[in-house]
Amino acid sequence: MKELINGMYALSLSGMRLRSIFLSLCLCCSLIPACSQQAMGDKGWGDVGNGFYQNPVLPTDCSDMDCTKVGDDYYAICSTMQFSPGMMVMHSRNLVDWEIIGHAVRDITQITPELDWNKMNRYGRGVWAGAIRYHQGKYYIVFSTADEGIFMTSADRPFGPWSDLTCLRREAGWDDPCMIWDEKGKPWMVATYYKDHYKTYLFRLSEDLKSIEPASPLYVQEGNGREASKLLFHEGWYYLFYSEYTPEEGRYVMVRRSKSMDAPFSEVRRLTRNTPGDQEPNQGGIVQGPDHQWYFFLCHGKGGWEGRMASLLPVTWSEGWPRIGDIQEDGIGTMVWKGTMPGKSNPYPMGVQEDFSRNRFSEALEWNYQPRPSYYSLSARKGWLRMKAFQPLRAGDFLSVGNILTTRVFKTQLNEAVTAIDLSGMRNGMHCGLCHFTKEAGKIGVSKRGGKLYLECLTDNGTKEIPLRPIRKIWLRSTWGKEGRSHFSYSLDGKTFSTIEDAYQLKRGLDRGDRIGLYCYTDSTEGGYADFDYLHYQLR
Repeated sequence: MKELINGMYALSLSGMRLRSIFLSLCLCCSLIPACSQQAMGDKGWGDVGNGFYQNPVLPTDCSDMDCTKVGDDYYAICSTMQFSPGMMVMHSRNLVDWEIIGHAVRDITQITPELDWNKMNRYGRGVWAGAIRYHQGKYYIVFSTADEGIFMTSADRPFGPWSDLTCLRREAGWDDPCMIWDEKGKPWMVATYYKDHYKTYLFRLSEDLKSIEPASPLYVQEGNGREASKLLFHEGWYYLFYSEYTPEEGRYVMVRRSKSMDAPFSEVRRLTRNTPGDQEPNQGGIVQGPDHQWYFFLCHGKGGWEGRMASLLPVTWSEGWPRIGDIQEDGIGTMVWKGTMPGKSNPYPMGVQEDFSRNRFSEALEWNYQPRPSYYSLSARKGWLRMKAFQPLRAGDFLSVGNILTTRVFKTQLNEAVTAIDLSGMRNGMHCGLCHFTKEAGKIGVSKRGGKLYLECLTDNGTKEIPLRPIRKIWLRSTWGKEGRSHFSYSLDGKTFSTIEDAYQLKRGLDRGDRIGLYCYTDSTEGGYADFDYLHYQLR
């Protein structure tokens, strides 16, 4: 049996749940606008009990959201940039509690070799925003990459396996595509060409969704940093949702409508206005909830070290037009921070409890770039992750270290990530441990040189090094709260932890929120390895 981790917080963090809530709008719904956010800031997130939720529903990096409804189930996706596997897929039964069920792109080198471990040349790019849709028994995801084009994949089941990628348009500069089938069953796609003044176009797709018809595209309009395009058919109208940006107002949501997909989307309305502290809610999917009300599941355009969090806003329909959030006198909506639950609670485990006892990783874990497959193993030592050390692409550059296994972090009251490492396989020149990273990094780990082991800790005050007596195993821990100040600690027995005095401020960078991860590399020749017993990340 694996060693129990002591030194935990006084409050038990076990058994908590990953929660994400779709905002419910009923006649009895309580709506709290953006100006009340500060007053509510300490009352939690997601399902706060008594039939209410609080935004953000997912206080973690959920950039570029989309959502669709299939029967009584809801499926959402998030962009993953350079992380692999790519395009995270989530599931919910109530638009409140969400679980990660898979990824749509198992091998991101299908997109480009630049996303492989030996290139690592797509930070902040890679898998961008997309859309998930269901049609005649099949699930489809379409997404763009900044440098390669627009891609599509499909699956019979939402948790996969997903098909190899089909490139619909091999051209840089396209973003945020979305599909729809018109009343005749004809597939269409919308996308924006941001390299040419953010022009938005409609494309006719082939019946098998493998190509764009030669007569495409149809020009819609352009301007103001267009992105987040989504298509919806509702009560005889086709709606094109998108967001625009101005320096004075930030990013806000717009909608156009048409009676036909090949007719001009000439009617237009503005849907949202930014208010102080609301972080520009703007990109997501509009669906009908289990309570038959409508909701906008979205990510924010701004975010701190946690990234672009996910929230839920009510949607009402009036005279054939949607209205989002807390509607003001001029008909434009603003952010809402609390509302009634759309359905019964159905919590799923949150965080990560990865013991490396299976032949696959938790779906919450993603590699930084496509990993070097022969340099990690779940079978070399049963119940452990063996990470073999190899050199970074650039000496001294942590962003060029291959095979870093990561997971998103949360902005909640209490967070703790712990790992235990068997150091028996270390060789001189090796480094291994626990890290936070985006564009910058903080880490606590072990290095070996001259046959001796050293604890090394990188914080905002630089690197601290502590000689270690000969040991076989070490426990490493990071703890942080809503302020995002990580405190590193270590233990030589798994019971008593010593805390490093200096802290590390979690950071956002390269269009991503902070990540916690496991790393192993060498400054010297390859050949050594580190065995990781588990990665436990708990939060509340």
